[in-house]
Amino acid sequence: MTIRVIIVDDQAMVRAGFAALLSAQADIDVVGEAPDGRRGVEVGRATHPDVVLMDVRMPEMDGLAAARELLNPPAGVVHRPKVLMLTTFDVDDYVYEALRAGASGFLLKDAPPADLISAVRVVAAGEALLAPSVTRRLIADFAAQRPAPRRDPALRLAGLTPRETEVLELVARGLSNQEIAAHLVLAEQTVKTHIGRLLAKLDQRDRAQLVIFAYESGVVRPGDGTR
Repeated sequence: MTIRVIIVDDQAMVRAGFAALLSAQADIDVVGEAPDGRRGVEVGRATHPDVVLMDVRMPEMDGLAAARELLNPPAGVVHRPKVLMLTTFDVDDYVYEALRAGASGFLLKDAPPADLISAVRVVAAGEALLAPSVTRRLIADFAAQRPAPRRDPALRLAGLTPRETEVLELVARGLSNQEIAAHLVLAEQTVKTHIGRLLAKLDQRDRAQLVIFAYESGVVRPGDGTR
């Protein structure tokens, strides 16, 4: 199955470079481009991409506002793409807010080409791009600047088994499924099953949302075992 992608960035050379790289892959089809967030939303609604590569800082409408519009569309609009934020900064408040809004992760613009290709495939498959240490640092840093953890999710947390709570903590610390399996001495498929149950019980979209939920509910505190 071909992954449909649009690229939203105010730099023409960045769009052209990413488009050329991704279009060369047999399983990826670049179906549109846009120079700002407003046009990005329009192109996204018209082309129904699987993945939107969204720059954080742009004129007209920034990437955060555009991501919110795509991920929380008005009544009558059914399509919700996966959004992968692009940034030149290791730590950016916009990226944290984008994750809260439902983005599936972020990637630094200067990442190696192979990482960009892999990121598109990972996000299209429904996973979140949270493995790199820079992402763990970003989430921990900005969670540390937020108000005290909210206690309203306590009811949903109460419905988790001890093992599910343990898996949630490890996901929030940035461990991959393979690392969680090794840490808990479980099969990787079992870890995937636990994560699927966590998403359903906590009413979260993907792994990125689980991380935000874990921090904001107090399951994990910034700096507590984060690698």
